Amino acid sequence: MKDLFDFCEFGDLKLNSRIVRTGLWESEREKTGNFTPEIYNRYENIAASGVGLIITELYSLYPRDVFSKYTNTVNYKQFVREARDLTDLVHIYDVPIFAQLGFVQYNKRTEQNIKVDDVTVEDIRKIQTDMIIAAQKFDYAGFDGIQLGLGNYYFLSRFINPTFNSREDRYGGSTLNRLKIVLEMIKVIKENTKLHINCRLNAFDGTTNGMTLSETIEVCKILENYGVDSLQITRPRSPTFFTRENHEKNPLIEATEEIIKNVSIPVILGGGAQSQNQINELINETDIDFVSMQRPFVNDPSFLVDWQLEGNGESRCITCNNCYWKKTSTCHIKPCSTLNPRYTEDEI
Repeated sequence: MKDLFDFCEFGDLKLNSRIVRTGLWESEREKTGNFTPEIYNRYENIAASGVGLIITELYSLYPRDVFSKYTNTVNYKQFVREARDLTDLVHIYDVPIFAQLGFVQYNKRTEQNIKVDDVTVEDIRKIQTDMIIAAQKFDYAGFDGIQLGLGNYYFLSRFINPTFNSREDRYGGSTLNRLKIVLEMIKVIKENTKLHINCRLNAFDGTTNGMTLSETIEVCKILENYGVDSLQITRPRSPTFFTRENHEKNPLIEATEEIIKNVSIPVILGGGAQSQNQINELINETDIDFVSMQRPFVNDPSFLVDWQLEGNGESRCITCNNCYWKKTSTCHIKPCSTLNPRYTEDEI
């Protein structure tokens, strides 16, 4: 019988549990982008908690991207040195750590938020070069892997989506052609770094003539054939819970199971977990072995310690989503028994 705290293998990495922590915003950085003591403390608490794998908050590729206001970027001189301190700290606890990389907008001089169809081949080469340079920085900084943001509404997710990509050159048309911008990058990253490559992508997107599950499965197969080491499956709007009110299985779970059947690399279910029993039931009733969590770690970076002690732990996150909407890496809801009955009077 599987347990979320099993020691397990994740490709060529060894994990202390089946829980993957995925980050998003980074509001505790300095205005210059530098890491602060609060960031190091938070990551150490997460690493010491019993997590299997840490995926960082997003590192924005471009300083003028909409994400750069709310996250760290790779574009300042001390990044590699400061990130090396972070990875060394996490590795003390035998926890691997991936750097999450992505961007939403492509801007060029006075042109802002250029559409996929209007990006030139020269622009594509610049994007690929910038991504590859960022990957090399991650490698120098001691990260075990890189997560390429191909999901949600990030720029590359739109590039591979037929709803947004109607190009008539070699980067448009078929699924393979729309993926070439990514595949060409992966080849160079594999040849020049030691990084484990993880791709985060949508299972489906719900847009007219957009990505369906069957095409996503095709994408996953192609990514595996080109050397991608693992996948994380999400959707543009992540699910709040694993099950619906009518007790039907969440479609993201079903989609992740279908993807698992068609690839031989590790696949992470992206988001929705709230309790230990819920996750253990999931991993024993499906083919899913790895589950990512984000908001519970924002609420309490060390909550997995309590889960290991209690054996039937539940997240104290009330899913208010303020950390998402306010774009912060800290929780906005103070412990309050009226908000969450799991807090005792002694804890308030």
